[in-house]
Order: sequence, then C-alpha cells, then structure tokens
Amino acid sequence: MLFLLLAAVYPSVLIEVPHVEQRPDFCGEACAEMGLAHFGIKANQNQIFTLSGVDPQKGRGVWTDELAHTLRLLGFEPGRVWHRIDPRHAGVEREAQFAALHRDLKAGVPSIICGWSSFGPGRTEHMRLVTGYDAQTDEVLFHDPGEPTSLERMKRDRFIDLWTFKPSDTRWTMIRMALARRAGAAPAALPSDTRAAELAQHIYALKETAPKGMTYVDTGPFVVIGDEAPDVVKKRAAEQVRWTSELLRRDFFDHDPDGFTDVWVFKDKPSYEKNAKALFGETPETPYGFYLPSKRAMVMNIKPGYGTLVHELVHPYVAKNCPTCPAWLNEGLASLFERPRERDGHLVGLPNWRLPSLKTALKAGDVPPFEKLMALSDTQFYDDDSGTNYAQARYLCYWLQERGLLVKLVRGMQARGEDDPSGYGVLKALVGPDVAKFEKQWAKDTLALQYP
Repeated sequence: MLFLLLAAVYPSVLIEVPHVEQRPDFCGEACAEMGLAHFGIKANQNQIFTLSGVDPQKGRGVWTDELAHTLRLLGFEPGRVWHRIDPRHAGVEREAQFAALHRDLKAGVPSIICGWSSFGPGRTEHMRLVTGYDAQTDEVLFHDPGEPTSLERMKRDRFIDLWTFKPSDTRWTMIRMALARRAGAAPAALPSDTRAAELAQHIYALKETAPKGMTYVDTGPFVVIGDEAPDVVKKRAAEQVRWTSELLRRDFFDHDPDGFTDVWVFKDKPSYEKNAKALFGETPETPYGFYLPSKRAMVMNIKPGYGTLVHELVHPYVAKNCPTCPAWLNEGLASLFERPRERDGHLVGLPNWRLPSLKTALKAGDVPPFEKLMALSDTQFYDDDSGTNYAQARYLCYWLQERGLLVKLVRGMQARGEDDPSGYGVLKALVGPDVAKFEKQWAKDTLALQYP
C-alpha cells in the first residue's frame, strides 16, 4: 500500500540531458554544463569556472554559493539553495524537499544537488544533476559527473540520505540549485579565455602530491610554490620571478613559455633536498637548485639567494623562443644573470664567482677560441667539469652586454639560418671579421674585471 501511495504522489518523470564527465574537482561545473545543454546553451566546464570569478590559485572548483552566483549570471534562478532541516522533524522536512525537487522535474527543471560522494569513509562533498524519478522502482535518476556512465539510479531513501548533511545533532542541511530560466534575463557572455580554469586544474593537481602548507602564486607562465610564509612566497613571486620574466621579455624574447612551469622555492637546504627527492626522485647535485625540462619544473633552495632561480628562469624562455639554441648561449645567458640587477629598466648581470677560474684559465692559455667553443655539441659543452665553458660563455655575454650588443646577439641567434648552427656568424657580424683581434681584446678586458 505504501509503495502504491508513493507511486501516486510521485509519478515517473525524466528530462533528457546529455551526460558529461567532470574534470578533477569540477563536479559543479560539469553539472551546470549538462543542465545548460538541456536549454540549448553551450557552456563548458572551463567557461563556467572562469565566469564564476573564483581565484584559480585556490586550486579547486566552484563551491555551492559560487555556482549559484554563476547560474544567476547565466540567466537562471536557482531559488533558495540552502535548506535547514530540524532533525526532530527530519522525515517530514526532507520529504518536503524531495517533493519540491519532483515538482521542478515535472515542470522540465532539473536540479543540481550537493551531497556526499558516497556512504563510506573518506567521502567528500559532491554535486550531481537530478533529471528524473522512476515510480515503478521508487528510484531517483541522476547524472553523476564523477562517473563515466550516464543516468544512474538510486533508491529514493538512500538518495535523500546521501543528499543530507548532518553537521550537528540539532542542525541538518540539504542543498539544491534548480535550473530554472529567469524570464527576460540577459545572460552574461561566456569567456573565450579560460586560462583561469587551466590554472585551477594545474594547482589542484600539484596539491595532490605537494607537501601540506604550501603557498601557490600565479605569475603568468610560472606557478611559484613555496614553503615560506605566504607573504614571503608572494613577494618572491612578484619581485624575483615576475620581475625576471618581464625584463627578459622586454629585451630578449617575444614569447612566454607555453603552459605552466612550476617553480618550487624551498626555504633552506634540508627542505630543498627532502622535497627534491620526494617530489621528483632527484638527489640534488647542486646546493642551489636545478631545472627539469621534461617535468617543466624548477627546484630551488632559496637560502643562498635568488641568483640560481634567475639563471633557471632563462632556460624556458630560450627553449620557447630559440629551440635550436646551442648550449653555449643557453648557459652563457643564464649564467650571466646569476648575479642579476636592473639597470635603467633592463636586466643585466654583474661579475660573479665564475670569474676567478676563468682568469686562471686565460692566464694558462686554457681557453679555446670562440669558434671552437661555439662548435661544441651540447654533450661536449656539459662534459667540461672544470666549468670553463660556462665561464667563457658567460663573460662573452657580459662583454657584449657592456657594449650594448647582447640583445642583438640573442635576437640574432633566434633569427639565424640553418647555415649558422653554432651562431659563430652572428658573433662575427657583431664584433667584426677580425675575430682574433676581438678575442684578444675580450681576454684583456676580462682579466681586468674584479670579483668581488
């Protein structure tokens, strides 16, 4: 008799809605995408997240109130979203909430509900799109964006339990957003640039493996992740990473690196070594920091200073703007900015710790001609354990910098043809055809430099 009564009160209903699988933590966005599609509105999860205005640096999807706000921007009225339930009258009050949901279904209005992801331990809050009810089996029909299959069903009493939050013995809550069109509403334009959603997804993925308590800061092509105080991490992102990026773009490069490159900035040597191993399986060969191009990640010990950080930031720019760049320029330019300064709005490098060993090599006649240095393969360049190759390339860049020729060198290397793979022709065009004379002058000027 009870079953027949329920069937009479709640007749079967089904709204045909396409199923969409969510991106990580975008269950609300996916539910909205499905529901909007029913009304002929093509809005994907990324656009819905971006329109919400949620700070992508939080690394999460929209929460209930943020999604309700976004639905209103799109010309919908979700109605009263939060419904308080008195546990003493839970049966009647929860039944009333389902009855209201069912009335909307009969009117062609699906609903997004927020409830628990499951009944077991480790459950989380999760949104689903309710599209129907089966009176024959007393089951609620819904799309779960966290599942690859469409139109799942669940016994009504179990579904209502899943829908109910019980934060205390005296207060329960049910959350629902009706996808009802608001008459005469002019919906907001959908964003075409959805970088914010990609950034939120990227940071969400980082949080899955990162140590607890990290701060995440977006600086354009780079995401800075640090374990210092949040204000310190934000300051480093602005004053070191963004500063470097802007100055590199001002003079040397036209394009930022693609996607996101992660800059892990650890507060000291123990943190740096521990996390390099935990995150990347790397035992650092240097106490300062390193770059992993294959993982688009820099790992830094910031305690000794930010020179190595600026050095490593150069490499993604070189890779993007000069993909055939030989190692001598890639490392020479990066090494130049190991001791960076801003001079009249331009990034410059000052003499640094590489100078004494280079001067020793120059005096001993152990520094090769530039034509030979430039002709080294990447493997040959890096196999020089003495560091002379790095130093010679660095102080070539320094010499050109001090004479206003470095930008022309870097730009010329980006524009050179296949007939000049090493870039020696670019150098000759800057210093003149008598390279031997130039090399003597370079050596004399380099020996005259002082550090510190």
